[in-house]
Amino acid sequence: MTFGALNRAILRSSTRADVDRCGLCEVPVADGHAHVFDERTGELACACRACALLFEKDGAGAGHYRLVPDRRVRLTGVSVADLGVPVRLAFFVVGLDGAVVARYPSPMGATAWTVDPSAWTAVSAQNPDLASMLPAVEALLTSSIREADEQWLVPVDDCYRLVGVIKGAWTGLSGGDRVWTAVEAFFAQLAEGGHRPGTSARPHRPREGN
Repeated sequence: MTFGALNRAILRSSTRADVDRCGLCEVPVADGHAHVFDERTGELACACRACALLFEKDGAGAGHYRLVPDRRVRLTGVSVADLGVPVRLAFFVVGLDGAVVARYPSPMGATAWTVDPSAWTAVSAQNPDLASMLPAVEALLTSSIREADEQWLVPVDDCYRLVGVIKGAWTGLSGGDRVWTAVEAFFAQLAEGGHRPGTSARPHRPREGN
């Protein structure tokens, strides 16, 4: 996802001045709606239930749209330090070209750096769930803030939503207690399971073969 697209996604996640609409058919969508990733623009678009259903099967987007999945898996044993992360809160996305980009949520948006390919290969090889992470639409989200040990495989829009939470709660130069309490609440909602953090529940979509 490009920085321009990322910033727009963050803005949408942190403001509710306008009613969200499906990026494909323009109908209004409720909280907890799905998203699709546009491979041509690198942007996320809201998707109503009907449009999301169109892209549930692999390849249904014909190289244009990818449905952002809704699986959330708590991971253990991921050696984040081996990925060269200089911060305590970050998310990692594998691009369509195979490059892995790590981003750090901040009050200004997100800063980014490229992860060493060999380091990512070594770390993901040790965790089957991480190795199955889908390009562009899923992410490894980690936090060790306040002695936390959060390691999650999440939909990529969860990460952008977290950036919006941070931007909305940040105060002063260091963020203040409010922002880190908000981050803890975000991960607590992840642990509760069944819905997107900070939103109402979106019905789980059954998958073929499950």
